[in-house]
Amino acid sequence: MSFSALGLSAPLLQALAERNYLSPTPIQAAAIPAILRGGDVWASAQTGSGKTAAFTLPLLQTLAASPRGRGRFVRALILVPTRELAAQITEAIQAYGRHLPGADSFKTLVVTGGVSINPQMMALSGGADIIVATPGRLLDLVDHNAVSLSSVATLVLDEADRLFSLGFADELARVIALLPARRQNLLFSATFPPAVWTLAENLLDNPTRIKMPAAPTDTPDIQQRAFEIDAPLRTQLLRNLIELNGWTRVLVFVATKYTTEHVAEKLRRAGIDAAALHGELSQGARTQALADFKASRVRVLVATDVASRGIDIASLPVVVNYDLPRSPADYVHRIGRTGRAGESGVAVSFISAETDAHFRLIEKRNRLVIVREQLPGLEPAETIVPAPPSTGGIKGKGKSKKDKLREAAGLPPTTPSAGSKNTNTPPPAEEPKEYFSWSPRLPPRRR
Repeated sequence: MSFSALGLSAPLLQALAERNYLSPTPIQAAAIPAILRGGDVWASAQTGSGKTAAFTLPLLQTLAASPRGRGRFVRALILVPTRELAAQITEAIQAYGRHLPGADSFKTLVVTGGVSINPQMMALSGGADIIVATPGRLLDLVDHNAVSLSSVATLVLDEADRLFSLGFADELARVIALLPARRQNLLFSATFPPAVWTLAENLLDNPTRIKMPAAPTDTPDIQQRAFEIDAPLRTQLLRNLIELNGWTRVLVFVATKYTTEHVAEKLRRAGIDAAALHGELSQGARTQALADFKASRVRVLVATDVASRGIDIASLPVVVNYDLPRSPADYVHRIGRTGRAGESGVAVSFISAETDAHFRLIEKRNRLVIVREQLPGLEPAETIVPAPPSTGGIKGKGKSKKDKLREAAGLPPTTPSAGSKNTNTPPPAEEPKEYFSWSPRLPPRRR
């Protein structure tokens, strides 16, 4: 199938040809005609499947066919979880729409935090065709009367699951309450935990459902490796692996802002160009760090999970989990930064005695078995004891389900209180939650 068969206009086809995009991906082939028909779309597609073009192309075509009104109004709103994803989507919109009639006057604005709000308020004085925004900054601008959402004809929620996991539930509900009842809604998400499922059922009106499971031929070529190491020696292991393997670019995931700066500084002292990327950097600093990494001006980018979703880094050879992700789903999204567009990649995880049980949970949830390795000279001093195989047992004599969850998370079993009827039922202990639970209170839809 070609893009022309999807009903896209000649100016959009010209822009696609210039980028050497010859045929649509499965999500593009399914979503573009549905969006052009004007109905709601509920799409499940993995990161790297081409979903940005799946909603920006038909959105551009629809907006180009109708004039923009006057005032502080917005015709299309795209909500995203991170500043980096907002910038990436805006770049795609500008590239795809460059040949559209009136492209010079077509107005797309990025509205995110981390920068001064005043230039954004000034840019919005004449309204916009498309706003690509993070929820918090958008609401700040609404509170300053800098923008009105009463004319939004199309709402796009990209990486909806990530919007919830980053704590944007309340802000998302407030934004939706400001939108007109008659509009087109496009919801794209890699996963659908309960909060996103509830949102979809309340938000969407008779949507076209699109689910794109990864076919065997689409499985990324990623070599997954796991190194056993004592936690204090992880930076030394990272440096040795970079030098031994000659890795030209490495994206390293850590758990905290402090660790990004600490590890990047240690690498620089060892003669390896490295930069830190985390949520508390200014927008300019984040943009510069990512640009330097993409252009290979720095060899290693040490990042928190702010970079794990929606960031398209072409030809990234290696991803390292210096700290393990909190959830099995985040593991998939982290390593998915490599092995894209038919290329091969390597994903390395560092495992200590304290994190071995959590990594086994990640393996189990993702149906993986990864052989443990050790680098000569950096063998761990702390012994990692493999989990004993399950042998069943007599009812009431084995470990409770909750104790098993605590064990998988690396926590000690809970001692039951005196007089408890069931000695195998400790106080509640949960696995780390992957998503926040949220039940939206949305205004009634009218069509």
